[in-house]
Amino acid sequence: MRILITGSTGFLGRHVLAAARRIPDARLRLAVRTPPPAGGHTVPGPADPGSAVPGPVEYVPADLADPATLDGLCRDVDVLLHCASLVGGDEAAMAAVNDRGTAALVDDARRHRVRRIGYLSTAAVHGRGPFRGERTTELPLDPASPTSRTRAAAERHVLAAGGTVLRPNLVYGTGDRWFAPGLARLHRRLTADPDGWSARLTVVEAGDLAELALAAALAPEPLPGAYLVGEPEPVLCATVVAALAEHAGLVPHRAATDLATARAALAGDPGAEVALHLTTTDRWFAVDDLRRRLGLPPAPGLTARFPAHAPWYTAALAADAAPTPASQGAR
Repeated sequence: MRILITGSTGFLGRHVLAAARRIPDARLRLAVRTPPPAGGHTVPGPADPGSAVPGPVEYVPADLADPATLDGLCRDVDVLLHCASLVGGDEAAMAAVNDRGTAALVDDARRHRVRRIGYLSTAAVHGRGPFRGERTTELPLDPASPTSRTRAAAERHVLAAGGTVLRPNLVYGTGDRWFAPGLARLHRRLTADPDGWSARLTVVEAGDLAELALAAALAPEPLPGAYLVGEPEPVLCATVVAALAEHAGLVPHRAATDLATARAALAGDPGAEVALHLTTTDRWFAVDDLRRRLGLPPAPGLTARFPAHAPWYTAALAADAAPTPASQGAR
């Protein structure tokens, strides 16, 4: 089985690579902007940033922002797992990578008759919610940011080629720098829990998501279409905060407050205001479609999965809390 993975050094791509390494006789091709030195077959792994990758691994220089570098990338490939996206920053750069880069990549896959194409997208293509149990077939595309707009554009190219698109909502696990650490940063800026952190959220552990992406790509029959994916039961935002307190040293609040007070405390910081909305608004979905089609059991829940990632989150939260030299001087 010849598998091409893009984004193998990113958060989700690392977990997909680790899962692909467990496939017997898999031959992996990794599209990377900067290949390792000759003989230095190492890529960052989900648990060890310097872990060696044994077996047949081919590194090919490629840049989604430069379509010319993608020509021939998919030659002799059976499966393309597209895990690379540019998230945040300049909108023109995101359009170049997520939209036009994906279009060029899919065109190359079609030219070389790649049998399966999978893309890791985001539930954010449906907008900011609230969502309460809807399936992806019941929801229109309504992206609210340049990131989600350009990823929705990437989806269109994959779906037009008969590929499979996975739409996770919030992903946690080793390598996560946005979801749980972002919630911890928001928690630290507030003196009380907004609305008791009572919003319900669909989440998925990064390793479970990677295994699901591979299962879909290697299924006996193609699974074209877009699928919302995650753990079967939504979790309270308060449950995530409690996990961070138990396993990563976050100091819990002793009081709750209303949303208006929390918004006032964050006024003038658009990023924090968006984060508050996303963590105090129900965003849970019906996510059983793909697992049912694959005959897979439901994914384990956050309570079972989170402790394995305690070292990562402990270090990430400690680094976030460490004062900078400038802030030390100000004190």
